[in-house]
Amino acid sequence: MTPKGKIIIISGPSGSGKTTLFKKLLAKKELKKILVRSISVTTRPPRLGEVNGRDYIFVSPKMFMFKKKRGHFLESEKVFDNYYGTPKKNVLTLIKAGLHVLLCIDVNGAKHVCLRFPKAVRIFIKTSSIEALKERLTKRGSEDDAVVNIRLTRAQKELREAKAYDYIIINDNLATAFKKLQFIVKKIINV
Repeated sequence: MTPKGKIIIISGPSGSGKTTLFKKLLAKKELKKILVRSISVTTRPPRLGEVNGRDYIFVSPKMFMFKKKRGHFLESEKVFDNYYGTPKKNVLTLIKAGLHVLLCIDVNGAKHVCLRFPKAVRIFIKTSSIEALKERLTKRGSEDDAVVNIRLTRAQKELREAKAYDYIIINDNLATAFKKLQFIVKKIINV
């Protein structure tokens, strides 16, 4: 029988630290050959330091819709006026090769993936309070107050979905949260 990899989903509100934890996990030497990421497609412009094909696959809205209509995505969502999608072929190829695929996607995307892959494991990252989240978003300084408020409103909806996840990690201390995430993922993939 062909070995099958697992799908591990990391979700959480904007500002929860999910992307930082996701990147730290992928950088761990002992996991590099068995834990891989699926690079998402997005219509948003690259942020400073992001590289096309490494961080995201950046496409025009027209190209994104073309790919979506052709069934290219395992899941896709519109988030804050931009589209994001997980390339289906890439994920299927990786898990068939016995690799474990780490996805960093929103709660709606996670639901779509779990419909197709019910054994996908979901990990939710959050702060201890909405006030702590607001403080992080404000300190980032990358958005104005109106955008921060939109992100907080969305965060409250996402937090209600946390109970559907297999694991919840409170990220008020990055080192502690990362230790918990490592422990969970190693347990999932039997390392």
